[in-house]
Amino acid sequence: MSNHESMSGNGHEGAQGPRVGERVDQLGDSAQQFFSDARGAVHDLGAGLDLKGRVQRNPYGMVAAAIGVGYVLGGGLFTPLTARMLRVGVRMAMLPFVKDELMGMAEAAVHGFASARDAASGGGSSAV
Repeated sequence: MSNHESMSGNGHEGAQGPRVGERVDQLGDSAQQFFSDARGAVHDLGAGLDLKGRVQRNPYGMVAAAIGVGYVLGGGLFTPLTARMLRVGVRMAMLPFVKDELMGMAEAAVHGFASARDAASGGGSSAV
């Protein structure tokens, strides 16, 4: 019966792989290594972006940026609300250009009206 004593539960004879406890220890070590690497990557990213300095210099801007990033990551990019906000933003961005064009046309019209009035009144201005 010595032949049966050297066999494992499935009948396989010979060297056995790592035990469950050893495998759990390996997984724990791998998880700790992954966590350490991730923490280092986040620290490097934070140092590269100078997040602490940016928060101290412009806290409200960083809150707005965090809200924007959360909105995008939360799936809000392709929603009707985003489309409306984009339309309003484009309209507001175009206002200065439209205002300048309208002012230019109004100035040209006033200048043309004044020139036509001066030409109709005799071409010169009289001193009173």
